Amino acid sequence: MNKQVLIKRRRLSPEKRKKLILDHTAEIVARNGVAALSMERIGKEAGISKSLVYTYFENLTELLRTLLMRELKSQRRLQAMEAEKAETFEELVRGVTHQYLKYIEQRGLIIERLQAEPSVSGGNDPTAYGRADAVEYIAKIVSTNFNMPIDLARAASDISFGLPATAGAYYLHSDMGRKEVEDITVTMVLGALKGLKNDYSMRQQRLKSKPGTKASD
Repeated sequence: MNKQVLIKRRRLSPEKRKKLILDHTAEIVARNGVAALSMERIGKEAGISKSLVYTYFENLTELLRTLLMRELKSQRRLQAMEAEKAETFEELVRGVTHQYLKYIEQRGLIIERLQAEPSVSGGNDPTAYGRADAVEYIAKIVSTNFNMPIDLARAASDISFGLPATAGAYYLHSDMGRKEVEDITVTMVLGALKGLKNDYSMRQQRLKSKPGTKASD
């Protein structure tokens, strides 16, 4: 039986073998944390030799960076799919937030533990991956739907971009339900944009009339 399993594993493509290593690493991180990791333990749990793990990853740091990048890519891809399905701006905000919180519910502990390691995250903003393209995409929608100059819409989108991440961190460590955290986040994002639009419109509005001044006798 063991021989058959080994034969099957030898037939795995490099991509599938790499995925196997990353999947088992993620399981260990979720279960025991980063400190419990070693290339030997990862190989043992994946059913392969330590030397084979080194064939795919030069060291543990490279392996963990690859895992973190994989998690962030998956998260962004799911959010992008939600954004594409939206027919209203509220659906866009809610869909992206919902997908983010759902992912955090399932994989948030892995991401958080990886990002807590400076050698893995590099001290970078956890929302930075793919941020520029996402902000530009949302900014164009905000500019059109809220009748704002693109520069203002871009700033508003970039600043509000971190709200779902903050909500995810709160959800991960609180007793509040996901739906409630989602509702609060969506209300905050929509309320901020609506307030900004009203404030901007008011400040840019030309005075329709000015009271005359009475000449002194």
